[in-house]
Amino acid sequence: MTSKASAQSYEHLNEEAQYQLSRSNQERIDYIQSSRWIGYPKAKEVLGRMEDLLVYPKKHRMPCMLIVGDSNSGKTMIAERFSDLHPAYEREDGEGVVIPALFIQSPPTPSESRLYSNILTKMFAPFRPSDTTDKKHHQVMTIMAACNVKMLIIDEIHSLLAGPLDKQRIFLSVIRNLSNELKIPIVGLGTKDALRAVKTDPQLDNRFKPSLLPRWEMDTDFRRLLASFERMIPLSNRSNLKGKAVAQKIHFMSEGLLGEVSDILVEASIYAINTGLEKIDLDVLNQISYESPKERKKGQR
Repeated sequence: MTSKASAQSYEHLNEEAQYQLSRSNQERIDYIQSSRWIGYPKAKEVLGRMEDLLVYPKKHRMPCMLIVGDSNSGKTMIAERFSDLHPAYEREDGEGVVIPALFIQSPPTPSESRLYSNILTKMFAPFRPSDTTDKKHHQVMTIMAACNVKMLIIDEIHSLLAGPLDKQRIFLSVIRNLSNELKIPIVGLGTKDALRAVKTDPQLDNRFKPSLLPRWEMDTDFRRLLASFERMIPLSNRSNLKGKAVAQKIHFMSEGLLGEVSDILVEASIYAINTGLEKIDLDVLNQISYESPKERKKGQR
């Protein structure tokens, strides 16, 4: 650590953030811009439910799950964390790869063929986009079974509403059949529109149990979350993000959305480093050019 760092106490930071202080400003900024996991209670609860599904005994009608929240509420972060906890690995006999949890993006419209393409692409399987849907289906079923995929996670599943009703129903039927044929749980991530979409298929509605990610309230839990963020941000001076005035400002700017909180703190941290202030306070939050979700929506009109 630098002589400056060694001469000062950095008890407000965790060990990794303290180490980052010894690096250049650009290296610190790169670190701040990289994603990090904060295990707040609701996220741990959702991860626990996913763990239960992963080891659920195989049967024809597997239970499934729908993680529901507003855009930028942290749904994808949870799924990525789960995928990181269950990475693909080579079989002990050397005969291929095991993929415990396959995390894919939903196609922008309800297309069976494009769903299969996304699965094959994520599994690095060779195929032609022009292949017939039946051929892709056979390839998906064969490869997923061979790789012992135990769970399929589909992000942005509400995008199926971008198509006509008949295609929505076909797409939902395809998801149900994938679960039935492979005997695996499926976890969908989406906005509240995803709930509405799933309810159009009574069989899926009974199997997809929703887990809601509400917006954060301006309360003790939110201030505790900010304290966790502060310990991970390599700034020399204590910010006291959990202080009432700063916490209220961040909550107002973020509208209670976890992803927005993270983006605000990244931008404020970079400003604090570049200006030499080395902390995030009300002045810094007022200086950064950050638009709330509502303000961005107004600009799109």
